[in-house]
Amino acid sequence: MAVGLGVTLCAVPVVQRTDTYSLSNEALMRRAVSMVTDSTSTFLSQTTYALIEAITEYTRAVYTLVSLYRQYSSLIGKMNSQEEDAVWQVIIGARVEMSSKQEEYLKLETAWMTAVSLSEMAAEAAYQSGADQASVTARNHVQLVKTQVQEVRQLSQTAETKLAEAQTEELCSKRQEEQEEGASTQSPGIGGSLLTDPEEEAYLRED
Repeated sequence: MAVGLGVTLCAVPVVQRTDTYSLSNEALMRRAVSMVTDSTSTFLSQTTYALIEAITEYTRAVYTLVSLYRQYSSLIGKMNSQEEDAVWQVIIGARVEMSSKQEEYLKLETAWMTAVSLSEMAAEAAYQSGADQASVTARNHVQLVKTQVQEVRQLSQTAETKLAEAQTEELCSKRQEEQEEGASTQSPGIGGSLLTDPEEEAYLRED
């Protein structure tokens, strides 16, 4: 019985050394790289949330400016100089706000792109280490946030298109008003000549 116990005790350390060696070189590596993918995914989630919120705020600022331009276009020719100046001050303020929001989201976009790159590298490292599930999860997460950001970007691009249209409408309305004012100043008033060119020539010949 003692001999049997000794054999058993001698066998145990050998098995433990084999498990420890295996964990040190493969399982522990996969576990470590899984922790890396989790960390990069968390960073990516936070930057994605911040970026989407920033783009949304920028889009709202753009639509505010679109509304102001359209209101101004509809009032051209109906305002006095003081009213027009007041409206332009509001428009200028809205432009500043829009530019500020744009700068903010562009800065966050740089951080977001860094987070995407880190997540992609972590996914590749997980794949090379044999942590297939961690690699697939990380890649799926990257694809998901890219889709989410792209959808929000499309909304902001639509807003920018509408802003360009509103600015064009404002310019057209302004030019039309200037043409109408120019035509009114060139029309003959009291005491002006109402004769056409042939009539003027005949009148001069009679003189």
